[in-house]
Amino acid sequence: MARDGAIYVCQSCGAVHAKWAGQCTACQGWNTLVEETQSRPPGTLKPSRARGLAFEDLRSDNPEPPRLTTGVAEFDRVCGGGVVPGSAILLSGDPGVGKSTLLLQVTAQAAARGARVAYISGEEAIEQIRSRAARMGLAEAPVNLAAETSLREILDGLKRDSFDLVIVDSVQTLWSDSHEAGPGSVTQVRACAGELVRFAKKRGVAIVLVGHVTKDGQVAGPRVVEHMVDAVLSFEGERGYPFRILRAGKNRFGATDEIGVFEMGDRGLNEVPNPSALFLGEGGERAAGSVVFAGIEGSRPVLVEVQALVAPSAYGTPRRAVVGWDNGRLAMVLAVLEARCGLGFGDKDVYLNVAGGLRISEPAADLAAAAALVSSALDRPLPEGMVVFGEISLSGEVRPVNRMESRMKEAKKLGFDAALAPGQAAEGDILRVNSVSRLAEAVQRIDDGALRPQARHA
Repeated sequence: MARDGAIYVCQSCGAVHAKWAGQCTACQGWNTLVEETQSRPPGTLKPSRARGLAFEDLRSDNPEPPRLTTGVAEFDRVCGGGVVPGSAILLSGDPGVGKSTLLLQVTAQAAARGARVAYISGEEAIEQIRSRAARMGLAEAPVNLAAETSLREILDGLKRDSFDLVIVDSVQTLWSDSHEAGPGSVTQVRACAGELVRFAKKRGVAIVLVGHVTKDGQVAGPRVVEHMVDAVLSFEGERGYPFRILRAGKNRFGATDEIGVFEMGDRGLNEVPNPSALFLGEGGERAAGSVVFAGIEGSRPVLVEVQALVAPSAYGTPRRAVVGWDNGRLAMVLAVLEARCGLGFGDKDVYLNVAGGLRISEPAADLAAAAALVSSALDRPLPEGMVVFGEISLSGEVRPVNRMESRMKEAKKLGFDAALAPGQAAEGDILRVNSVSRLAEAVQRIDDGALRPQARHA
């Protein structure tokens, strides 16, 4: 029988149960329930002698504090133009993707610019951090290092000195002596993150918390941690590719879905100010099934190559393989091509790949994916120097997308001078636009070779 005031919390998903069980009913995990004690809430609140809550209006006489620019331009871009004093940022990523390397570069360059920076590691010894800094050429940066996992010791040390930026690597290694649960448990992660966030708000210190991820890419621990912080950044990287992408999933002080691109080198991470050149490769004549998509990632346009291969199926059930795009949208595009354009893919294997390992999610990639599929199925390559963008509806209509002018300006800057796009894109007169209003019209033009070819500039 459970003690009075005892609850059982799942260490995987954070679900609360009234009694112990071998399996969590929320996440179906086995042997994950741990007993915790709780204080019973009082039946009624006692009257207080205080004045109570004092309300204020929206006007403020205090000027907004300037953002802290770290010197790493891609990191500052994702944060919204710099780190806001008093903010809490959660950075997550797969093991070995380079989170510690990125934050060490951020702290070193920020310290070199005059900021007071502290780097607290709960996973590595100080000598390990020093050796990494020496390999990266950052050994002379005035960064304050510490290796500690006790939350009380960390807060006492931060209260003694004044800092502008604090890195805690990672929040899953911290423990508070106020709770009996072990480090990494839901209780400890929630409590330690809450204390650090309160400290950041009270002292005006920007704190970056490193969080581990689960097998499916979600931040380990309770989801309430993501709600407590001001920004949630994810550091992504595909195996076999040298580049890394820093993406903002939540940001109270900037745009969401903003990306920063880095390339992993021998001396750490190198910033990539022009991601389009990285994702497009060397260029040259494109084969059938290869299409250049003009997309938008965050606040800046990015050109990326979309590759498709349609081949006869050697087995009874045709395969559908997608890398870098949503499976559901591929199924939708194939259905529209079959129903509205008369192209059959029922007996063919379909493979779709976004070159370079970038993952795109905006609907503007529908027309690019469809053009790549049609080009491969009909063995008709698109003209050199052409970009494609547009959203496809279930009726087969090609709809306009946002920021078409920015997409075409980026394409023109990289030497492209033609576009396959919705009709509204022709109003800007930046590229020679092959405007289409329906998908069947685009398929007919690709099949007939009626797209106006334009040679790329050298």
